[in-house]
Amino acid sequence: MAFCQVSFFSRSLVVASSVYVILPEPNMGIGISASGGAELPQVLYLLHGYSDDHSIWMRRTSVERYAASHNLCVVMPAVNHSFYLNEAHGERYWDYVSEELPETMHQFFRLSDRPEDTYVAGLSMGGYGAMKLALTHPDRFQAAASFSGAVDLAGSYEQPGRFARYQNLFGSVSTIRDTDADLFYLLKQPSARRPKLYVSCGTADGLYPAHLRFCEALKKETWDPEASETEGAGHEWGLWDQEIRTFIEHYVK
Repeated sequence: MAFCQVSFFSRSLVVASSVYVILPEPNMGIGISASGGAELPQVLYLLHGYSDDHSIWMRRTSVERYAASHNLCVVMPAVNHSFYLNEAHGERYWDYVSEELPETMHQFFRLSDRPEDTYVAGLSMGGYGAMKLALTHPDRFQAAASFSGAVDLAGSYEQPGRFARYQNLFGSVSTIRDTDADLFYLLKQPSARRPKLYVSCGTADGLYPAHLRFCEALKKETWDPEASETEGAGHEWGLWDQEIRTFIEHYVK
């Protein structure tokens, strides 16, 4: 796989922005199998969590190796603490990740733009971002995944140590609940096309109760997700490395 660090000026953020991108190439090197073929690469937007940045998936997992046999480009943006939203008092990260980022990636690289070749996944805060993208734009994605996702944003608003930061990001809890920032609201909206959803969490994770509530709400609205719970696992990279491999192998063509 080819590895690129792309730096460009973002009109949404009005500042230079960095993105990590891994791209398929014909010769992968010893121990890595290539998918080959002349088709344009599929695209996975892979989102980081609250305390990390765009480099974390490359540093903590083998995602490059997992993507190699699927003709899959992986795009890893950085969004700071934004939850992939337009901040109440700050930057317009939703505009960036939902519109500007895919547009820019397709300008820079020869990638498939077909919905059936496009995927999104993330961990924790990135799990929320992946679900928001898939539920807001179901016509754009073949499948989406949340790993240990912070899927109940309104329910976690008063989390100790983050209340002041959340106020700066979102304003008040009333600006989340029953709005486009609330996944439970989004999943009730009608859509002609529904991507496949994979939602996973460890049973020892503090976000596990929110995971269960979200899975139940998805089933109630007939989204029919595939849910996975790993007994005894917490909020940890050993699990997320397994989960991104599972998602790529089971959902990416």
